[in-house]
Amino acid sequence: MTRTTETPGPNAATASSSLTALLAANPVVPVVVVDSAQDGVNVGRALLAGGITTAEVTFRTAAGADAIRAMQEIEGLTVGAGTVINIAQVEAAVAAGAKYIVSPGFSAEVVRAAQAAGVPSLPACADASWIMAALELGIDTVKFFPASINGGVAAIKALSAAFPGLGFVPTGGVNAGNLAEYLSVDVIRACGGSWMVKQDLVAAGDWEQITRLSTAAREIAKECGR
Repeated sequence: MTRTTETPGPNAATASSSLTALLAANPVVPVVVVDSAQDGVNVGRALLAGGITTAEVTFRTAAGADAIRAMQEIEGLTVGAGTVINIAQVEAAVAAGAKYIVSPGFSAEVVRAAQAAGVPSLPACADASWIMAALELGIDTVKFFPASINGGVAAIKALSAAFPGLGFVPTGGVNAGNLAEYLSVDVIRACGGSWMVKQDLVAAGDWEQITRLSTAAREIAKECGR
């Protein structure tokens, strides 16, 4: 890959500190896909009832920004934006009230735009080269995506040996069955996943099941000392 040396934005350190605190309080980050703002609100309330206090609302649907705007009004819920791949989406997410930005890959422009807005950026980096690019912009925690097909826990352990102090948030293939395995690794600051907010549950309006699955995820995290 060809790139030039980057300089961290002036708000990089503050944003990183904010993200670290958020992940410490939320070792499980639900990846939420909704088709309406009202569905987003219902999901947010169900998550809170299950002890999860954050939600990464993706821009995979046209309702993403509206859902973020509605959900950030829920007391006790911190809402971020996911699948953010360009500056326009960063601006839309921040305008809607998103408190952090998550991307499926690394984009220096997206990271800088988030930092300029004072919002933490969590870019996905699946290899050492992209991690180095992220470090140059002051990023100290990266999303590891898709985790399962990129080596999972073993890959994260190997990468962490080369990048001491770097935190990871594996997403993609993480579920209730392997959550404990991931959260037992110190450099993994949190795990992202959609198993507690599957789209069929949202479509069916099964908010009680979302709450049950969220509660179970939090219990697993507690058993891991999180």
